[in-house]
Amino acid sequence: MARFCPLFSGSSGNSYYFGTAEHGILIDAGRSAKQLVKAMELSGISPKGIQGIFVTHEHSDHVSGLRVLASRYGIPVYASQGTVNALEEMNCLSEKFSCCPLSQEGMECAGIYIQPFHTSHDCAESYGYRMVFEDGREAAVATDLGHMSQQVRQALLGVDLMVIESNHDLAMLQAGPYPYPLKRRILSDRGHLSNIACAEELCSFAQSGTTRFWLAHLSEENNTPVLAYQTSRCSLEMAGLKENLDYQLNVAPRANETGYFMVF
Repeated sequence: MARFCPLFSGSSGNSYYFGTAEHGILIDAGRSAKQLVKAMELSGISPKGIQGIFVTHEHSDHVSGLRVLASRYGIPVYASQGTVNALEEMNCLSEKFSCCPLSQEGMECAGIYIQPFHTSHDCAESYGYRMVFEDGREAAVATDLGHMSQQVRQALLGVDLMVIESNHDLAMLQAGPYPYPLKRRILSDRGHLSNIACAEELCSFAQSGTTRFWLAHLSEENNTPVLAYQTSRCSLEMAGLKENLDYQLNVAPRANETGYFMVF
């Protein structure tokens, strides 16, 4: 059975584990290596079992622990060519681990076939990832989305488990203390997906077979777990879908402090 563990999610750091009880991969390493190792061990994950770190993009909340963690355990790192170049410029790479550009064809790692897809964000070249497990189960991670492009929709269609961005509540963002240029950046097509934009997409995904949704990358200043959850649940219910019958809806924790993981 496939295992998913949300280690960290949000504007202060992101990292997700996919695999089995013995080995797997990380999507991003956006907290310190010490914090990442502690969170993994709390969830029964051995850092020595991590066979690859797949980076979505080079922003600090996705790579702050990358260099130390990958160096300590000799974990290969994969990302788009643009992200690899950016990581090199940021001095996030080391001779102690390999860092390889990942083509659109994807690759197998830890018994998972990982297929990247391009996302729209204000960085060098961001990726989301779709994963196929040995038992045929599929999962995907799509965060830091300025908008839901047709390419992203197609990449997410039909997965069993989806980690999808629900970054901000529009009213909280517009009334909040952020300077206008930052608000404009967040709301742009290369910014972040709002609660409403996320919720509007979930119905078609649920109707195409996705049964497990994880709302992710919530803004600490411009969102709350309750608002994100209620916005998506309302949209799904209005489409006639029933929670815990047609779908499961969860909010990824800012920090997984209970050791929780989901088997799917």
